[in-house]
Amino acid sequence: MASLKEKFAAKIDPMRQRVRTLTKQHGEIKISDVSVAQAYGGMRGVKCLVTETSALDPYEGIRFRGFTIPELRQKLPKAPGGEEPLPEGIFYLLLTGDLPSEEDVRELTKEWQQRGEVPEYVLEVLKSIPKDVHPMTQFSMGILALQKESLFAQRYREGMPKTEYWDPMFEDVMNLLAKLPRIAAFIYRRIYKNDEHIPPDPTLDWGGNFAHMLGVENEEFKELMRLYLVLHSDHEGGNVSAHTTHLVGSALSDAYLSLSGGMNGLAGPLHGLANQEVLRWIMELIEKLGSKPTKEQLKQYVWDTLNAGQVIPGYGHAVLRKTDPRYVAQREFALKHLPDNEIFKVVSDLYEVVPPILQEHGKAKNPWPNVDAHSGCLLLHYGVKEYDFYTVFFGVSRALGVLASLCWDRALGLPIERPKSITTDWVEEFIKNQN
Repeated sequence: MASLKEKFAAKIDPMRQRVRTLTKQHGEIKISDVSVAQAYGGMRGVKCLVTETSALDPYEGIRFRGFTIPELRQKLPKAPGGEEPLPEGIFYLLLTGDLPSEEDVRELTKEWQQRGEVPEYVLEVLKSIPKDVHPMTQFSMGILALQKESLFAQRYREGMPKTEYWDPMFEDVMNLLAKLPRIAAFIYRRIYKNDEHIPPDPTLDWGGNFAHMLGVENEEFKELMRLYLVLHSDHEGGNVSAHTTHLVGSALSDAYLSLSGGMNGLAGPLHGLANQEVLRWIMELIEKLGSKPTKEQLKQYVWDTLNAGQVIPGYGHAVLRKTDPRYVAQREFALKHLPDNEIFKVVSDLYEVVPPILQEHGKAKNPWPNVDAHSGCLLLHYGVKEYDFYTVFFGVSRALGVLASLCWDRALGLPIERPKSITTDWVEEFIKNQN
């Protein structure tokens, strides 16, 4: 049976030919126009990146290599006795475009287990950081500390043809993904569990082992981790964490430098940090209204939040114009495993209350909940009450997608990213000349 690396290698030349043909024969065709508002507004909606791993439709939602979330929950291999897809499967799919077999996934689990040991010097770096430093900062620093291990950086210094860049990048990506759950779990146990650490279990898959090393010995939580890590793995190429990883990598920075940059972007409150902000807002709501607020009380609380000039955390999305399918998947998990949880009931009631209010309020283009609106209550239900760590879960997951894309960046020989910037003087002069 061919290894994942061999299957990836076999796809590179055909893809290179597709890209060469497109750029040679159709390179002058314009696929996007840019308005002044877009230039000032964060390039929102400007089609200027190509990312193969996933695509986000405003009304259909996210598709991973063409597959919807419900399809993936059905088709991807699962742990023995489990019902949720294994993260190894989504990485295989994102990298190759092919649905993996159970044997493919078992081989990938085994390979990550073999590559998973974290060097002692990296742990010493983490031990030197004050415990009250935000977990995402520590996570990024742990990734950076691993950069000494980069095969890509070593091979680049030695000299290698551009056509071989993908090979050491693939090795770095595999090594890094294998180690991320251990780094994250080490940070969690050091900060919150008296520095008492749990060794990996060689019988467990990547997501199940992560749950085990965190110290949550609950089969449902292992299933939640598998689902969570799949759902958050990718969200096309324009989001901050994906774009930053690609941008840093375009300078031929290795996987460690690139992913650390992406994680620094993910740590922002408008991106990955939002999941902890959602739960904090809900817990403040419960503290003021009690654990069983009525819908009328919730409506008033939502209006009070909006009238204070604040947003409703977990609602709205830069692209989506419907309920986030990732939210729906988590809601289905909650309805099955924790239907009587009081915080879930509040989240569920907010799902009914918030969208009509936001529509009446009129300022939100998308009044529907996104992925962050639900994940916190699930984590809290299983005893992970440390809000500041929630974004690290997101980071471990998002690494799957952005690193798969980074392999393709090097396989296709994509150049350094360098868009042209303009000044406000230039914009004013351009507009004047249009009249």
